Amino acid sequence: MFTGIVKGFFPIGRIEKLNELHRIMVLLPSPLLENLETGASIAVNGCCLTVVAFDHESATFDVMKETLRVTNLGALEEGGKVNIERAARFGDEIGGHLLSGHIHDTVEICDIQREENNVTIYFQFAPEWKEFILSKGYASLNGCSLTIGEKVEGGRFCVHLIPETLRSTSFGSAEVGDRVNLEIDSQTQAIVTTVKSYLESVQS
Repeated sequence: MFTGIVKGFFPIGRIEKLNELHRIMVLLPSPLLENLETGASIAVNGCCLTVVAFDHESATFDVMKETLRVTNLGALEEGGKVNIERAARFGDEIGGHLLSGHIHDTVEICDIQREENNVTIYFQFAPEWKEFILSKGYASLNGCSLTIGEKVEGGRFCVHLIPETLRSTSFGSAEVGDRVNLEIDSQTQAIVTTVKSYLESVQS
């Protein structure tokens, strides 16, 4: 379980591309390696991955075929950076919203509007997610817990980012055309699905 409060974005030291599997090594600072164990879960660009090896400066993850298909991890390159969050522990402050780290799809950045102290990023999403992307609702984008902006229309939605988010995550260097991992808020999905199922049963 994760909270969507990214602890920073860090460089990829090595990618070993095997048959339908990528082994990705991410360089991490010592605080994020503290008490780490093989088998632990870490969110990499919002995707829950299992630590298969680690040392005093890095952690390594195996990314299987289905994850490569659904997420943007298959497009990573050595030297690129990824958002990182360690799994939440009992007693931790939940500053974002609860996340599973199971990515639903990727969305494409279609516009970026930059102002002096704010940046608004627009995303294009597939029609199948329209019911779950609601104005002022939550979504996880590359592992960041973000509030959806006021306009959700034409297959697009936006988020407004403060300087701290731009400084501490990969969104500070985002570009139009980038594909970003999307995790739909589980509570929103459950409520919408339940209401829809009930209305269909009443009408039938």
